[in-house]
Amino acid sequence: MLSIKTVIFVALGLLLLYLFFTVGAPFLLALVVAIFLEPLNQLFMKRFRMNRLVSATISSSLFTIILIGLIALLGVKIVAELVAFFKKVPNYFEDANGMVDDLMVKAQSLYQNLPPDTIETLEKWLMELTSTLTKMVGSLSNSVIAFASGIPGMFIFFIVFLVAVYMMSFSLNTMKATVLSLFEEKSQPQVNALLNNLKKSIFGFLRSQFILSALTYIISLIGLLVLNVKYPLAIALLIIIVDIMPILGTGSVLVPWGTYLMLTGDTYVGVGLFVLFIVITVFRRIVEPKILGDSVGIGSLSALVSLYVGFKLVGVIGVFIGPLVVIIYMAARKAGLFQMKFKL
Repeated sequence: MLSIKTVIFVALGLLLLYLFFTVGAPFLLALVVAIFLEPLNQLFMKRFRMNRLVSATISSSLFTIILIGLIALLGVKIVAELVAFFKKVPNYFEDANGMVDDLMVKAQSLYQNLPPDTIETLEKWLMELTSTLTKMVGSLSNSVIAFASGIPGMFIFFIVFLVAVYMMSFSLNTMKATVLSLFEEKSQPQVNALLNNLKKSIFGFLRSQFILSALTYIISLIGLLVLNVKYPLAIALLIIIVDIMPILGTGSVLVPWGTYLMLTGDTYVGVGLFVLFIVITVFRRIVEPKILGDSVGIGSLSALVSLYVGFKLVGVIGVFIGPLVVIIYMAARKAGLFQMKFKL
């Protein structure tokens, strides 16, 4: 059985992990980038006999230049499409709201001869539908305002992230030595093995998420281009964001949109969006556990369970925290820190 000290240590670790994925997100991303850049730093130091400060500055600067270049080439266009798309979405729902009002007026002449209870039920259902559409319009309008108001915060996040990349690249070895010094000397080899296993597993996890997101984006973009939909880059990005949700996340975008188009007479695109939703959902449900399991060394079932349980416990952040908890546990077992066995 686990000791009280171990339980407290695990609880604190989970709390820190949660904080890293919320308020500490820029520093967590910076740490991941610094670890990713470390082989390049080692190459500079060995091949060109540079000290860590110079090598870390060069590698971090190369990363910054490439990142800003990608943002300039792709990010500006995607953001422009997102802004244009979100500006028009409320108009789509307002049109749908007006269409429902017209249907209610026309429907009244059709069901006047029906029994009073049936008429009351139909009118109640139509009123609820109208209320739902009105709430969706208000919610989407608020989303546009929130997106615009969040731009300064995203800019600050980006600046803090870049500065943290430089600082963590400078002091990565010192940080690791500090973590090891917290443990007894006889435990340090096990902790070092744990950190190495974590590095491999976490990078495998990030690689798997990148692969899944890239494949989902390609499928979405191809589908939207075939359907000749406006703003395909922005909408495909939106699909990736909501597809992080482990249970049919793309449905929150494609299903209402496809329903609206079918009701307004655009059957071809409406049916096409439903087909695209089914393709993406089936693809994610089949491929995600396999890619995640192979990348981080955990079974497909464990990967699926960790995704779902993490999502249910702490929301979208749990989609990342759930698999990471499993990864940390598996790495700790490999390092010999957890040897729990039950006796009957």
